[in-house]
Amino acid sequence: MARHIEALEQAIGGALFLRSQRGLSPTDRALALRPFSDALVGTANALLRAASSADGDAAGTVRVTAAEVFAVEHLPPLLANLRRDHPALAIELAATDAVSDLLLREADIALRMTEPVQQALIARRLGKVTLGLFARRDYLERRGTPMAIGDLKTHDLIGTDTNSAIGRAILPMLPGLHPDDFAMRVDSTVAQVAILRAGFGIGICQTIIAARDPALVRVLPDAFALDLPLWIVMHEDLRSSTRCRVVFDALAAGLTTLVARS
Repeated sequence: MARHIEALEQAIGGALFLRSQRGLSPTDRALALRPFSDALVGTANALLRAASSADGDAAGTVRVTAAEVFAVEHLPPLLANLRRDHPALAIELAATDAVSDLLLREADIALRMTEPVQQALIARRLGKVTLGLFARRDYLERRGTPMAIGDLKTHDLIGTDTNSAIGRAILPMLPGLHPDDFAMRVDSTVAQVAILRAGFGIGICQTIIAARDPALVRVLPDAFALDLPLWIVMHEDLRSSTRCRVVFDALAAGLTTLVARS
């Protein structure tokens, strides 16, 4: 990589990065060139999509990206069935809450909890995912069940990182509560669910996840509920790719059935 950077700097007659012990920092010249390099990446990826889109069999690799909790809690059985039905398929699963850019082909298929805004995408709304407040039954037996949002101040609360998008959306729905009122704050939705299942206190969980665990009890269902849309998205150039279409349709069907129970 270093040789390629040096060769490019020699070709354009100027430095693109400042070197330091902490790594490379882009110069103003590099930042000015970024829109053009992004366009080149997009063109190259469009070429790759066009070259791979005419395959006739459900064979090869498909990269799927999904929120961490979805990748852990919901996708494994769907992907196992997909592999059983199409043994020539290989799946790359990126479990991340960051939004992948499908136009730059950071992924072939994405599951998102927000409506896609980019052009040139095939998007299908699969339904909604409901979030509620839950606690383990033995925790409530020990500490009592809150009857109003204000009662939560006397409980051990599990919250998300308030700097996250979901954290910023949830806190206004809990009037009177502040970040300091949470005994546990985590930046991982998977860790949050695990801590909730361990009986730490009261936290937010998808209703379809909690329904699988008889030890979890919903609290304040009339006072707190947050519905999030679930979308599956694919670049329109992959419409004719058999392997991508098979994965897209299988995940769409499986998740539509799943969220219908929410």
